Amino acid sequence: MCPPRYFAVEYAINPWMDPGAPVDAELAMHQWSVLRATYERLGHRVRLVEPRPGLPDMVFVANAATAIDGRVLGARFRNAERAPEAEHFRDWLGANGHPGVRPPAAVNEAEGDLVWTGDVLLAGSGFRTDPRAHREAAAVLGVPVVSLELVDERYYHLDTALFVLTRGPRARIAYYPPAFSAAAQDLLGRMFPDAVAADAADAACLGLNAVSDGKHVVLPAEATGLAEALAGLGYEPIPVDVSELRKAGGGPKCCTLELHA
Repeated sequence: MCPPRYFAVEYAINPWMDPGAPVDAELAMHQWSVLRATYERLGHRVRLVEPRPGLPDMVFVANAATAIDGRVLGARFRNAERAPEAEHFRDWLGANGHPGVRPPAAVNEAEGDLVWTGDVLLAGSGFRTDPRAHREAAAVLGVPVVSLELVDERYYHLDTALFVLTRGPRARIAYYPPAFSAAAQDLLGRMFPDAVAADAADAACLGLNAVSDGKHVVLPAEATGLAEALAGLGYEPIPVDVSELRKAGGGPKCCTLELHA
């Protein structure tokens, strides 16, 4: 995670961002601190990346890299405003037990568009990550990759429209079908017949930008319908307030880089 010390909405690179709207940086830091404390209370180890002035979106550390079984593919951002983050994140990873981070040739916004199920890597495209990066991810990370096209600009990254509830050969996901092309919807339906389909209201508060450890699901507090559905399946929803961070198009997952051992 990366503290939002310099958090602001100074530009608009997704539909959620409005530089003319007020942003409470102190509240953003409080919400992030509660999210961090939530992970630690659930027994997870949190390591911190030092934020840099002039990079207000560094809090969204999910876009730093994709790490699976000791292999790490770095990020290459589409927008110039975030491009300098990539080097800072590579330096941190190299200094914290992940040397040899591979910078990608094609635009690749890391866990924003690359979601590990424990068996295959689901890879999004349509707004940020270049489809050519999917092949690169397969080669560098040594895992099978399934490409999925996003078609609604509000869900500009895969992690705004889909997350993994339980990893492994019998992985289960939750997702918002209308965010995907018809072909991607058909593919997800066949791959994950027991998937949880979120409704428009839960998608619209970025309720699918969630983090699951297989039991607990940390998700935006407004996603009440999704939380109820998950509780009915035996998961424990952990609602958190990320309203200020959402002004930049982020939620719990955007603030969280998962280093998959």
